Amino acid sequence: MTSPSPQQPEEPAPAYADRVYRSPASLAGGVLLLALAAWLGGAALIRGEGRTPWLALAGLLFAVPLVVAFTVRPAVFASEDRLRIRNPFRTITLPWASVDAIRATYSSEVLAAGKKYQLWSVPVSLRERKRAARSQARAAGDDPYGRTTATADVSDSAARRALADRTVEELNGLAERCAARPTAQGTPSVRWAYEIIAPSVAGAVVLAVLLATG
Repeated sequence: MTSPSPQQPEEPAPAYADRVYRSPASLAGGVLLLALAAWLGGAALIRGEGRTPWLALAGLLFAVPLVVAFTVRPAVFASEDRLRIRNPFRTITLPWASVDAIRATYSSEVLAAGKKYQLWSVPVSLRERKRAARSQARAAGDDPYGRTTATADVSDSAARRALADRTVEELNGLAERCAARPTAQGTPSVRWAYEIIAPSVAGAVVLAVLLATG
C-alpha cells in the first residue's frame, strides 16, 4: 500500500507591474516649458539687478509646479487590484469593484460610486478620431485576398482606432476581469497633491507682495 504523496503547496499568482498610461505630447511640452523656465529664470537670477532676482524666484516658485502639474504629473496606473489616476492636483485610487464605467467622449473619464473623474493623461483627440474613421473607411474597401492591393492588412483594426479609444477599451477589459478579485474591493479614495499646491500658492503670495510693494 503506497502512502499518499504530500500535497504540493499552491503557487501564488504572479504579480504584474502596473500598466502606465501617459500623454507623450504633454510630456514633451512640459519638458520644453521647464527648460525655457530654467533658462529665462536662471538668467534673471544671475544677471538681474535690484528686485529682478526676487521676482524671478517667486515667478519660478509659482509657475514650475503648475507646469509640472499639467504636463509631467498626469498619469494613469492600472494594476489587477485598482486604478490609480494622477491628475494635476489630485490622486484618485479606485478599486476595480468600485468602477462603474470608463468612457471616452470629448474627454476620458471614469464613473465610480456615483462620481465622475477625468483621466488627464488620456486626452481625446477629435482629429485623431477623424483620421481613424477615414482609415476604417478605406479598410472597408480593401480586398483581403489581395486583388486590389498586395499590402492591405484588414485584420489590423487596432491601428485604425484612436489611442484614447484603445486605452479606454483596455481599461474596461481590466475592470471586467478584475472586479471580482478579493483584493479589488473597496471604495474610492482621493488625496490632494499638496506638494504641487503649496509651493505654487507660496510663489503666488510672494509674487503678489513684491508687485504690490514695487
